[in-house]
Amino acid sequence: MKINDLLIKEAMIMDLQASDKKGAIDEMVQKLYDVGRISEIDKFKDGILAREEETSTGLGDGIAMPHAKNDAVKEATVLFAKSEQGVDYESLDGQPTYLFFMIAAPEGADDTHLQALAALSRQLVNQDFVAELKNAQTPDDVQAAFAQVEEDNDEDEDESEEQADESSSETSETADRPFLVAVTACPTGIAHTYMAEDSLKNQAKDMGVDIKVETNGSEGVKHRLTSEDISRASGVVIAADTNVAMDRFDGKPLVSRAVSDGIRKPEELINIALSDKASIHRGSNNETSASEDSSEDEKQSVGSKIYKDLMNGISHMLPFVVAGGIMTALSFMIDQWMGVPQNALDELGNYNQVADWFNQIGDAAFGFMLPVLAGFIAMSISDRPGLVTGFAAGAIAEQGGAGFIGALIGGFVGGYVVTFLRKVLKGLPKSLDGIKTILFFPFFGLLITGFIMLLINIPIGALNQGLNNFLINLSGANAALLGALLAGMMAIDLGGPFNKAAYAFGISTIAVTITQGGSPVMAAVMSGGMVPPLAIFIATRLFKNKFTTQENEAGLTNVVMGASFVTEGAIPFTAADPLRAIPSFVLGSAITGGLVGAMGIRLMAPHGGIFVIALVNQPFLYILFIIIGAIISGVTLGLLKKPVKE
Repeated sequence: MKINDLLIKEAMIMDLQASDKKGAIDEMVQKLYDVGRISEIDKFKDGILAREEETSTGLGDGIAMPHAKNDAVKEATVLFAKSEQGVDYESLDGQPTYLFFMIAAPEGADDTHLQALAALSRQLVNQDFVAELKNAQTPDDVQAAFAQVEEDNDEDEDESEEQADESSSETSETADRPFLVAVTACPTGIAHTYMAEDSLKNQAKDMGVDIKVETNGSEGVKHRLTSEDISRASGVVIAADTNVAMDRFDGKPLVSRAVSDGIRKPEELINIALSDKASIHRGSNNETSASEDSSEDEKQSVGSKIYKDLMNGISHMLPFVVAGGIMTALSFMIDQWMGVPQNALDELGNYNQVADWFNQIGDAAFGFMLPVLAGFIAMSISDRPGLVTGFAAGAIAEQGGAGFIGALIGGFVGGYVVTFLRKVLKGLPKSLDGIKTILFFPFFGLLITGFIMLLINIPIGALNQGLNNFLINLSGANAALLGALLAGMMAIDLGGPFNKAAYAFGISTIAVTITQGGSPVMAAVMSGGMVPPLAIFIATRLFKNKFTTQENEAGLTNVVMGASFVTEGAIPFTAADPLRAIPSFVLGSAITGGLVGAMGIRLMAPHGGIFVIALVNQPFLYILFIIIGAIISGVTLGLLKKPVKE
């Protein structure tokens, strides 16, 4: 099958009208439906959007290749679209996109379809060919351009097969040239996989480097790397957005990046793989930590490593907290709506049957919160064997009253216990490698971690109880001071370590305060995080001359992000002018947090912004204080900034 068999003229758009990503996708999907190539607009579009969520298919250099494979596609088709003015497609290079190839592949696409799509992807690496497409005026021009390269594509495919087969048997003529192996893969295996392959090959040729590239695409694994290839290679490049077989590269210098980097940054990847900057890969059966053999440039500082491990636990815990917290909060609200006798207020959330159902579901999710936190901290430190010790440490912390703080400590204890065991058991015979993973690490790790946690529970449990009592009785000046401090921290680095520390502390207070109507700490934390993006919105409305046209347009989106508690919406503005933006944000957020704390406002959910306002005990005051802080920050920022020079 030829490329032009898929690139039909009826499905071309030579003057795309959309100016943004959403509009472009809608316009192209509608065209495919109008020409009868897809049966359901929504189903196919969902597939396109799901792929975009993984990483933008706007490859840069003015090209985008949105693609999906599902049963809404009647017949394999490539829609070509061209935009004269350019589309803001959120491309990887941040530049407008002018050429679009929307690939629609049926669920059971055969090899001939997939080979044609792979050939299309490879051709788009050729800059001369891309320039020719940009100058095309009619569908006939587009098909004529592809017709000219059809024969070359077939020859190139045959040649690449021969080169791949020959690369494993090095000749004396190229013995002095460095040799690399690479793997490329993307989630759908249609476009990016093959573009990254050709980009790496072309760059390696220009650099005088021999390379063999294995593709993990929809056609299956092509040019599979042999043990001889890997043994001979000086380094390994992985350009993939999906899991690939990694154990085979044990002991090799390896650089692993997204597939888009294989397309856009092949020279950088090749240089790293050939230098001492590449870390030495260790397979799952090798007990030496990869970090032990990494170059100094690749090693993380102790602080950043601890932060990474902590965030791994919190990110996995968060869905349990959000969903469980809202379900539990709803149980209290339902009981309040249905009514609870004065003498049964201690049963609030469980009194009426419907409320009790919600409460049971919420409790089930909350029950996993601490084990998941500790488990994934430990896993970040010591890989899968750390899950057992970490989960157990979290459960012991919960049972022993050590709570969030105990589970956090337990996660690190469990992870480093397994790391310690790796070193202690390193000298065992190779034949016991399998037993180490399924028996020695879990058993001895659990034994050591369990007894350490029983000891840790004593002081941390007492500390946790004191903290709980403090939070339950928090009021007045103390509440205002703590609220101002934590809300200000949310605005210091907008998603960085200070922000995450304040947020983690807020989450830790929800479970112990929910029977009192929610956490005043969480209320202050969320209000402080909502202020910066809302302040950007206000500043760009009131001081238009202090911002560029692009910033004024971006400021509109911050009202949605602020209302949704997405503090990171303010990051681009902060990066552009940190000395004025950060103090402005901290001032408004701290005032908001202080007011929230002083008035005893409580929140029963860890996220959601305005969408969980029903779970706030004083919703109108809460919104008012957030608006006050946003106005203070926005006006302060506007006054501090200098007018933009035209």
